[in-house]
Amino acid sequence: MRIIFLLIALIAPLSAQDSPILLVLQQQRAAWNHHDLEGFMSGYWNSPDLTFFGARKTSGWQATLNHYRKTYQGEGHEMGMLEFSDLQIEELAANAAFVRGSWKLTMSDGKTPHGLFTLVFRKFPEGWKIVHDHTSPEN
Repeated sequence: MRIIFLLIALIAPLSAQDSPILLVLQQQRAAWNHHDLEGFMSGYWNSPDLTFFGARKTSGWQATLNHYRKTYQGEGHEMGMLEFSDLQIEELAANAAFVRGSWKLTMSDGKTPHGLFTLVFRKFPEGWKIVHDHTSPEN
């Protein structure tokens, strides 16, 4: 019985590692850490119907990019180094998935803002894209 549980525990992470959705998140992290917001935003659906919930609701790809620019590239702000952890990817249908996880930024002053996120992905002809993002900082 223990062997079966061990095999399941070993197989499950391998399937998550091969996920095209995980690849999108890895590409976003790499773009962020190179201070490339447009590259980071390539993981999002480029549509006025994209939604981002944080401290306030933002609708649309361009408005979301503008929010990120103001928050992380505006005067007196920095992007820091982004890490994702505790990722749980759940496929809801052949063209839809739900992702839960944690985020952490490491800033040059040593501060580490962090929090949780939920993402809704949709599969388009050009690949998987985030259509809804709800990101919250932890207090």
